[in-house]
Order: sequence, then C-alpha cells, then structure tokens
Amino acid sequence: MPCSIPGRVALSHVPNPVLCYVTDRHSLPLQSSATPEQALEAAAARAARAGADWIEVREKDLGARPLLELTRGILLRAAAARVIVNDRLDVAWAAGAAGVHLAGNSLPVAAVAHWLGERAGAGFLLGKSCHSAEEAQAAERDGASYVFFGPIFATPSKLAYGPPQGLVRLEEVCRQVRLPVLAIGGITGENARRCIEAGAAGIAAIRWFQQPGDIEARVAALRASLA
Repeated sequence: MPCSIPGRVALSHVPNPVLCYVTDRHSLPLQSSATPEQALEAAAARAARAGADWIEVREKDLGARPLLELTRGILLRAAAARVIVNDRLDVAWAAGAAGVHLAGNSLPVAAVAHWLGERAGAGFLLGKSCHSAEEAQAAERDGASYVFFGPIFATPSKLAYGPPQGLVRLEEVCRQVRLPVLAIGGITGENARRCIEAGAAGIAAIRWFQQPGDIEARVAALRASLA
C-alpha cells in the first residue's frame, strides 16, 4: 500500500524478509596490513554478495569526512545492497546513500521527513530505533519508513537498553504499526524465524554477519528457513 507521507518509502518497496547488516568495524578481525575501514568495506562487499538487502553503516566514532569516505567505499563495493547511514543525514545525503537511520539522540524523525519531503522521492529510507510500542507509533506518525525494535534477545551490544524485549513485545509492536519492523538484538540463524513469525518484516544484526565462516552459506540457510 503506497504511503503519502513525504520521505516515507512505500511498503511495497520493502523486501520481505529484510536482512540488514549493521556494521561495527572494531569487532572485525584485521587481515595483514588492512585498516579497520578496509576490513569493513570487504565485509560489506561479502555481505552484499551473500544476499544482504541493506547495510547500515553504524560507525559512530568517525567524523564526517572519514565516514563519508567509508560510506562511498561501501557503496562502490556493496552495490547489490541498499546502504543506509546511521545518524548522519548529511553524510547519507552527500554520499548518495539509500537512507539514514536515526537513533534516540539523532535529529527528530518529523524534521528529517519534512526536509526530505522537499528534496527526495519516496525511495529514500528513513529509519528509527525504537524500544517501545509508543516510540514505534510516534515514528510512524512522524514519517519514518521503517523501525528497528529491540533488543529482542540478550546481546552485549544492547546492554545499555535494558533487558531483552522478547518476542511477545515484538509481536505487539508489529500489530500496532503499519511500518516494516525489523527485529534487532541477539539475532541468530536459529531464532530469526521466530521474529518473522512474530510479525517482523526482517532482521538486523552485527555479530551474525561478522562472525567467521562462510557468510554465503549462512545467508542461504537463513533464507531457506524463512521461506
């Protein structure tokens, strides 16, 4: 069903289920003389070839210029995926990325949607991280394209957000908004299907994409389990 809110991507344009690789270059093993940024570009390229739909560049410690250079590098090497930049609308726009993902302390969704409505078509993704049904409903009202909801399961990277939300709350949020909801937090190949069965439009993960091993085989197995 197409959406009329400026800046929001139509629901029919979102693949289901979405597999989103959220980056963390500091947790990647380095090969020979490669920099963390080079290692991340290579990891993003592998994820895109394996079938990741979206790649969220979440490198919060980088300044605008190095983040712009990294994003452009990922766009070149991971062209098969839609590349989204965490928090930095300026970098996402300058790099020609597919969207921006807003955190709790980012610019307000409504302000970004208004700005995009004057400049971008419906294809620019505007995401928001949410930790309650109320936050997800507000993001929908303000013009978001999709939301991340979590943490669903226990995970070290989300300890600051409190205990896991669990599948029951995920299902409640999915029922209460029309936006695509991506489950995040402790997602694995073994529990991803439970998130989709709860109503999620996809999953987002850091560790699952960055762990050693054959990512193409992992993505293929996950796709098969979600079919």
